[in-house]
Amino acid sequence: MEFVGITVLFLNEKVNSMIHGFTPVGHANHYMPSLKADSIVNVDRFEVPRCSSMYKITDHPFLIRFISLTIIDDVITGAPRINLQSRLVCSTISK
Repeated sequence: MEFVGITVLFLNEKVNSMIHGFTPVGHANHYMPSLKADSIVNVDRFEVPRCSSMYKITDHPFLIRFISLTIIDDVITGAPRINLQSRLVCSTISK
């Protein structure tokens, strides 16, 4: 298997929505330390392309793609757990 990037699910409990986030392999090492379980983050400067049906993991038509200018700041570390139907999931993608 070949490592191709990191997939993240971003949750917005205020509007009850979830959007797929993706970090390509070229940016993965840079952003991996910022992607911690049980944390609430602020993400700035990213692309929002249409989500390909081939890689679609949420019902949202778009995805957040990290780019070289993307900034991820911790807002709260050790945040309370979010219920099972809307929890943050980080994983790696291989092909």
